Amino acid sequence: MAIKGVATYQKHDSFAAMHHRSPVAEDVFRRIARVRDRLEALEPDTGRRAVVRQACAELFGEAPPQDGVPFVLQTYVVEEISRLPDEALPRYLWYRYRYETYPSRNILDAFPPCLQVEPASVCNYRCVFCYQTDAGLTKRTNGYMGVMSLDLFKRVIDEAGGCCEAVTLASRGEPLLCPDIDAMLAYAKGKFLALKLNTNASRLDEAACHAILEAEVNTVVFSVEAADAALYERLRVGGRFAEVRANIERFHRIRADHYPRSRVITRVSGVSVPGTPDLERMASVWEEFVDQVAFVTYNPWENVYDHPATGVETACSDLWRRMFVWWDGTVNPCDVDYKSTLTIGSANEQSLSALWRSERYEELRERHLTSQRPRCSPCNRCTVV
Repeated sequence: MAIKGVATYQKHDSFAAMHHRSPVAEDVFRRIARVRDRLEALEPDTGRRAVVRQACAELFGEAPPQDGVPFVLQTYVVEEISRLPDEALPRYLWYRYRYETYPSRNILDAFPPCLQVEPASVCNYRCVFCYQTDAGLTKRTNGYMGVMSLDLFKRVIDEAGGCCEAVTLASRGEPLLCPDIDAMLAYAKGKFLALKLNTNASRLDEAACHAILEAEVNTVVFSVEAADAALYERLRVGGRFAEVRANIERFHRIRADHYPRSRVITRVSGVSVPGTPDLERMASVWEEFVDQVAFVTYNPWENVYDHPATGVETACSDLWRRMFVWWDGTVNPCDVDYKSTLTIGSANEQSLSALWRSERYEELRERHLTSQRPRCSPCNRCTVV
């Protein structure tokens, strides 16, 4: 329960609206049925095979969903599936079923369904809805700012490979500010079915465009929530609308000219805050250059440590969904806690799987499950469920 007037933030599906440039593929369910019939040949791991069978049974109404969120395919998931060959679908369904349903069912696997890796915590913007506006975070002497070494990145990717399909390169900062980002992208190539990069596109020069496309990143998200310069530059302080638009146009042109068979999905995605245009207006400006245009629901996280207690007792789903690895190896359960007061440990000292199932992580999950969230800080000031 929460105190009166406090709305919870549903992390399960945080999109407020989405527009697709092209019609979503209609044959996805037929392809999934075909794959299900060939599952023994396509998926040798019997444990994963059982998960995929359950996912298919729920999708086709052949088995009632277990407690918690039912397994359905959102339109953006259908578009991701449409870009994959049939033989990759068991791996993808294994990942997506766990990502969607395990958090609400409190099922814990040996490795997080999604790993969020931070190439850089530094950012060249001070967006009004972001914790980069907190001087306590950005002050260099406080130790939060930095970029990940290539050696650490490789160790993280090596551990995640085969255990995880969803790896997002982003968190507190702008990934393209990391000097080794091109080499990082190249190293991650081909290892995951849901490799995603979030960027403000301010540093999206020609070399970066080629690095992203050559690495076959599955989804590239350009963080924009405006259709004109005045609003963009008011919200994304430090950014220049014309520059960002030109960079996104460049990416689109390079993909069309040099990578015509690329499976990358491009998305302009912004935070839905007062003053942002409706989706139709956004689509009219951006759909020429990207596959999707979306808004995510605003989450008031720009300084959670100063918020009043919310009274929310519902367990946070991210404790079962994703794990964050900061630039210096610090492992954290969420990015709302951007100063790492809940840190689980360090990827420099323990394996990611050991940290995911560590006693400290398990204690935090147990406290959330037993209505003790109001006694955890900063969980008691957060609205994510």
